[in-house]
Amino acid sequence: MQRRVVVTGLGLVSAVGNTAPEVWNNLLAGRSGIDTITGFDTTGFSVTFAAEVKNFDPLQFIDRKEARKMGRFIHLALAATHEAIGSSGLKITPENEERVGVFIGSGIGGFDIIEREHSNYLQGGPRKISPFFIPAAIINLAAGQVSIRYGAKGPNEATATACTTSAHSIGDAYRIIERGDADVMIAGGSEAAITPMGVGGFAAMRALSTRNDDPAHACRPFDHDRDGFVVGEGAGILILEELEHAQARGAKLLAEIIGYGMSADAHHITGMPDDGNGCVRAMRNALRSARLEPHQVDYVNAHATSTPLGDVVESKALQALFGEHATSGKLKVSSTKSMTGHLLGGAGGLEAGITILALVNQTAPPTINLDSPDPECVLNYVPNQPQKGPMHIALSNSFGFGGTNGSLIFRRWE
Repeated sequence: MQRRVVVTGLGLVSAVGNTAPEVWNNLLAGRSGIDTITGFDTTGFSVTFAAEVKNFDPLQFIDRKEARKMGRFIHLALAATHEAIGSSGLKITPENEERVGVFIGSGIGGFDIIEREHSNYLQGGPRKISPFFIPAAIINLAAGQVSIRYGAKGPNEATATACTTSAHSIGDAYRIIERGDADVMIAGGSEAAITPMGVGGFAAMRALSTRNDDPAHACRPFDHDRDGFVVGEGAGILILEELEHAQARGAKLLAEIIGYGMSADAHHITGMPDDGNGCVRAMRNALRSARLEPHQVDYVNAHATSTPLGDVVESKALQALFGEHATSGKLKVSSTKSMTGHLLGGAGGLEAGITILALVNQTAPPTINLDSPDPECVLNYVPNQPQKGPMHIALSNSFGFGGTNGSLIFRRWE
């Protein structure tokens, strides 16, 4: 018999807030976190804005000496984990430490550290490279630092599947508990790629919006006038727990994770096939694992990043799978990236948390800047204002470069 897995805590850090309540309140208010870049000089850059985390002080969670040994993506992961563990009431003790694991990924990892240490090398040679360069930058050190800090001695893993990283981390952590290899998993992802090379690289691909004169309205999922995505940063961490373990310690149950699906496009390094077949298969696989029919899903937090092709493909995929349930407007679909930007490897963690909050609060957050819907996008995208209504089942989508897809399904705990 498969073990049931529930969510007992969550922590969110993003451009619209540094805690889950702050993120949720700003999303409902339709506040964009996208603005002119402050972290580096953008002179000469074709794109000068992003979705930066604001008023963030890692020294609230880490002492100064340790903070210097970590990249920003690790700082963000530790902050989100601090909130997630606190909200769950989880205590890691010698009695349970071997049954608590960590699965936190990142799409890129310590870009800031790589750039800094490369500059040190160019200026002073190899002797100027920090001895902490590698552990500050490599992707698995977010999971590693969380494990060390909290004494979690169960499974410890990290994945890097581009923009699907967090969804895969949460889904695989769910499977770890389901099959009995752990009772609790600290799972999600973190990203901090708002750096000269990060922004410059995506701009060179012509993947980014170039609305430098109007950053707050630059990210426009499903809108006719969208022109690219906006780089965001942040982290999203969930505490996943075996149901009976959570109930035995009196934990507050936020939601149950009941489905996880994956697929590959096998098509192109950055683009999806026009028919969205890979997206459809990931969602269908999630529904199959949850033993659900499409009409039972009430809300979808879409991957939609505001790119001309991607939003149409995902919309067509949703229409193909959900049929009249979607085209009638009964299925609520929103892209909160319109406010948070695209967190790349951290997106699925943040958006899984938002999806759970939508179920808890029985409210679908809006897609802002949706003023002139694309004629090819014909669903209910919760335009500009939140929509209240009964929601029992919700799905969160993540699709990444290389054609890697992941879908998570949550059920409201009642």
